[in-house]
Amino acid sequence: MSLNTLPRDGVEFIGMVQPRQQSEIHPPRGPAIDPGYLVASAQAHDEGGFDRILIGWYSDGPDGLQLAAHAGAHTRNVGFLVAHRPGFIAPTNAARAYNTLDQLTGGRAAIHVISGGDDADQARDGDWLSKDERYARTDEYVSILKSVWTGDAPMDHEGAYYRIKGASPAVRSVQSPRIPVYFGGASEAALRVAGKHADVYALWGETHGQVREIISRVRAEAAKHGRQEQIRFSLSFRPILADTEDAAWGRAEAILDRVRAVRGKAALGPANGAPQNAGSQRLLAAAALGDRPEGRLYTAIARETGARGNTTALVGTPEQVARAFLDYYDLGVTTFLIRGFDPLEDAVEYGRSLLPITRRLVAERLAQRVQVAAE
Repeated sequence: MSLNTLPRDGVEFIGMVQPRQQSEIHPPRGPAIDPGYLVASAQAHDEGGFDRILIGWYSDGPDGLQLAAHAGAHTRNVGFLVAHRPGFIAPTNAARAYNTLDQLTGGRAAIHVISGGDDADQARDGDWLSKDERYARTDEYVSILKSVWTGDAPMDHEGAYYRIKGASPAVRSVQSPRIPVYFGGASEAALRVAGKHADVYALWGETHGQVREIISRVRAEAAKHGRQEQIRFSLSFRPILADTEDAAWGRAEAILDRVRAVRGKAALGPANGAPQNAGSQRLLAAAALGDRPEGRLYTAIARETGARGNTTALVGTPEQVARAFLDYYDLGVTTFLIRGFDPLEDAVEYGRSLLPITRRLVAERLAQRVQVAAE
């Protein structure tokens, strides 16, 4: 699959794995890495038909590339989208590390570039740049990554943040011409960098109006680089499923109660103070419209946690949530990044029901478009 194409069924699904059981309703316990849980979660996504699994970046978490390499040795098909904050290791080192993962997994690596939206979290790893400076550094960083990945000779670079002489492109990727670049961040500075560099721009689960608006803005930025038709869009949700609609909403309310009971102990931490990052601010704007601002969108958990992460849900039966995905697909979203509040169990259920139903609906929509175009 090339950088800007989708699977034949027209939609991409990304899950998420953690190095141990943890979520807003499951405070982490024990060592930071549970190899058995990591492998079981990766295998559940692999067997469930996910295209990729995200491995996040946390200032107190284990190294994502090593987690991906370990999970890759125990899976066959699923790809690995490994989050990376520019600035903590040299871009030339990162270029080799990601291509090494791509080689070891037979072409299953991708990078999710996140510049960091919280000053305190950046400081834990020694980064004191302002947000706008971080995005300026990210622009230069990703430019270097791409140059190393696609170059056929040693590369020199002179910039505001990096000075490089003779960077080697010897460690190649399996994928050609390079591994895909996913990108997160919703500030004005982030959108400028996304328009220039992202193969897939990722946003959190928002209302239809918010999604329509930010897709338009990102495409406008991409147009400045002649890339408006190349960039794709990913939307993140926490699907809450049950056999009936009433049962699904009952489960959603039970999850909210559990979040309230463990808040301050869960992985995302307490909801104290306003979040700095624009993505969280956008989720809180959606939550301000009500717990159920439209359709199946449920924002109460985002409000309760201060939207410190992907915390908006779509609630209903698998068929109902799949049709909600289809509505977003019609807005231009072709990738859905989904994870559950019971991470392993929900991944199994998504693979059993939600993914195949959504793929069927998208295939039907694509067939309709072909028929209309032929008339």
